Amino acid sequence: KQPNETIFYKRARFKTSLPAGRLYTASHFWMEAQDETGVWRVGFTKFASRMLGDLVEHDFEVKVDEAIEVGQIIGWIEGFKATSDLYSCLHGAFRRGNPDLKEDLDLLRADPYRQGWLFEAEGSPDDDAVDVHGYAEILNLAIDKVLEQELA
Repeated sequence: KQPNETIFYKRARFKTSLPAGRLYTASHFWMEAQDETGVWRVGFTKFASRMLGDLVEHDFEVKVDEAIEVGQIIGWIEGFKATSDLYSCLHGAFRRGNPDLKEDLDLLRADPYRQGWLFEAEGSPDDDAVDVHGYAEILNLAIDKVLEQELA
């Protein structure tokens, strides 16, 4: 796959272009290898940022170079609707948060796959991470759930 290739996804009232050369998690994070050193950039998918709503602030509870494990709470993000924990989707070491988010947290929504990344970590992704086609299936299930709740 070409690094800039995207897969168009549309279901119900939700549509997005998903970058193909990344891994995705069932908790709606994406991960992109930065180079051959094992550093991964991590962010929210458009679906996740939309579900979070308008964001107010965020912070990380782990320090630079601190060991992290998949599923570990590494920080939090606060929106007008609720505060949510931020979980690691990698085994390894936390490298840094995105410094641009301190100035403009809206990047998470406005440009989730480029400027709006959350953090970088060195290590290996969650074994359950899937490619873009696997993530489209995860989205189908998530949107089915949302639609069911709207009808209930």
